[in-house]
Amino acid sequence: MGAGLLAMGVLHFAVPEKFDEQIPPVIPGKPRTLTYVSGVAEAAIGAGLLHPKTRRHAASAAVALFVAVYPANLNMVRLNWDRPWLRAAALARLPFQIPMITSALAIRRGA
Repeated sequence: MGAGLLAMGVLHFAVPEKFDEQIPPVIPGKPRTLTYVSGVAEAAIGAGLLHPKTRRHAASAAVALFVAVYPANLNMVRLNWDRPWLRAAALARLPFQIPMITSALAIRRGA
């Protein structure tokens, strides 16, 4: 999980436009700023998960992150509603937040 979050955080800077479009318009702030902030958060949490001394706190932060980004995942369904394959992919992604959250909680307990 740590390496995955770290990689996703880096992607926020490598291809920010892909993340900008996921941000729901009702969330205040500039999408690019929010993309960078969330990228820093993902990378920092990912790095924290890789180190035993910070793993417990990073796992708690991962739970919060997975809950916080859920509106963006919902927004991807809305944005892709008229594109059946992309809509299906966006809908399929939604339930995966639950195992991600439970995995982060398991990491927290084990840390």
